[in-house]
Amino acid sequence: MRAAERLFAEQGVDGARTRDITERAGQANSSALHYHFGSRAGLRRAIMDAHQERVEAALAARLADADASDLTSLVRAYVEAEASELAHDSGRDCLRIVGQVAHGTGFRDGQAHEALAGGALWGLFTQVAVLLVADGLPDALANERVELMVMLVGAAFADRARHVQSGRARPVPGEAFRADLVRVVAAMLRAPGP
Repeated sequence: MRAAERLFAEQGVDGARTRDITERAGQANSSALHYHFGSRAGLRRAIMDAHQERVEAALAARLADADASDLTSLVRAYVEAEASELAHDSGRDCLRIVGQVAHGTGFRDGQAHEALAGGALWGLFTQVAVLLVADGLPDALANERVELMVMLVGAAFADRARHVQSGRARPVPGEAFRADLVRVVAAMLRAPGP
């Protein structure tokens, strides 16, 4: 899984070759991936499930202290949960993968991606949409904004993970970066409708 995480992060989910994954994992048998995960899609699902499990645990802890009626509080819980993945190599690679697939939550269509259905992330997304509708946005626009939130946060953390992995100095330190991301996302969500 670590070999695939790294290659999916570096070369793209669709660009990394199965043969390269098995070689990097030190497997002589090219069918090892299929033996352990059933398919390339099964491997990706296992990677994303592990990532989501960690993020959902971090989110649950943060939601216990969040005000469910306050949009900024919910966005902060989401951002801080995702930020927890910056602390380790696997998490940083997964953040880079999430940046590639964040558009696929299914939220705007009301059809949760199978990995998200019933989880804490889906619950948070739903509560954000409820607050947006209560503020006067039509359901479809609220759902679109939630999907945009996921894509924006995904892209921001994918870029942050690349910076951390490269060892480049980050012009905005971690806490300020996260606080600013919360403000930007909350402002985007609250923007007047068309």
